[in-house]
Amino acid sequence: MTIYTRTGDRGKTGLLSGERITKDDIRIEAYGTVDELNSIVGALIAILPQDRHDLIKALRGVQTDLFTLGAWMSVTMDSPLENQLQTIDKSRIDDLEVHIDTLQAAMPALTHFILPGGHPTAAWAHVARSVCRRTERQAVHLYRGFPEASRASVHETILCYLNRLSDYFFVLARYFNFIQGIQDIEWAP
Repeated sequence: MTIYTRTGDRGKTGLLSGERITKDDIRIEAYGTVDELNSIVGALIAILPQDRHDLIKALRGVQTDLFTLGAWMSVTMDSPLENQLQTIDKSRIDDLEVHIDTLQAAMPALTHFILPGGHPTAAWAHVARSVCRRTERQAVHLYRGFPEASRASVHETILCYLNRLSDYFFVLARYFNFIQGIQDIEWAP
């Protein structure tokens, strides 16, 4: 099987639901950024100590969730494929909150704004956080274009999930610096 199809050579691509749209469509921007975020999470996992099974498992779960989000963004509204897609369950948001609370409980409270950086794992978590925020903005833009009556709870759950995920990456970045004994750099204007 060849990887290239030549079907996108003129600036159009196919959605999971079959339609062909331009590659600069907000839908493509949104799920393309989900893909970018998923790759960053993979890079973060690659530099984690392999004995951190708990964090690797949590991040692999995030990657699975991101594939699910991307699938929802690549199917047009009211497509029959929507009935076949797995949804992001609210329990996944609850899981992120538990992870956030657990990590925060292990560290001193945050009292200042901090600059991204520190240990390489922390720096990658900050990159994931900022790309997650961009993903969230693009998802808001995408779903804002849907008729009010058609805004399914799954779209609301996706937005909530992305919002919580960026919080998770922020706390994870702080945690990585903390366990490495690296002080977060306070913002001093």
